Amino acid sequence: MRGWLRYFALNAQVRTGVSGWVLVLAIIAAAAAAAAVVFLLVAAFVWLADVYDSLTAGVVLGCAFALIALIALVACLMTRRRNMERARLELAARSSTSWLDPKLVAVGVQIGQAIGWRRLASLAALAVLAGAAAKEWSTRAKPADDDEAEGDESGSED
Repeated sequence: MRGWLRYFALNAQVRTGVSGWVLVLAIIAAAAAAAAVVFLLVAAFVWLADVYDSLTAGVVLGCAFALIALIALVACLMTRRRNMERARLELAARSSTSWLDPKLVAVGVQIGQAIGWRRLASLAALAVLAGAAAKEWSTRAKPADDDEAEGDESGSED
């Protein structure tokens, strides 16, 4: 199971390029950017307070941020609606390619006739049996590790 998790993690890393260090550096960059924004806002307030009075400076900055928030909200709603429509179209496209496509059914019938229905049923039963055996064998080794962990936990509670 850990092999599969590692595979998915590496696959995600190939696509996104994200690792532990990238996240740490991104957090540092975000904190520095937030501090820079705070200092620039204080400087803008002081400059506006010098040019006008402090009440006007506060109102101007407040209105500017309200306008930015309104624009971001409208953009968010438009993006959400576009994503919903894109997902709806993709679902409609996927539902049209079902497993009951006449071409796939015809190929399945031809395979069944070529191999023989009894052999095909036997192969399917063998595949189910092999899958069940593999699942049993893979879970047989794991409870030993879990029992040791439970034994350690119960021993520390006594």
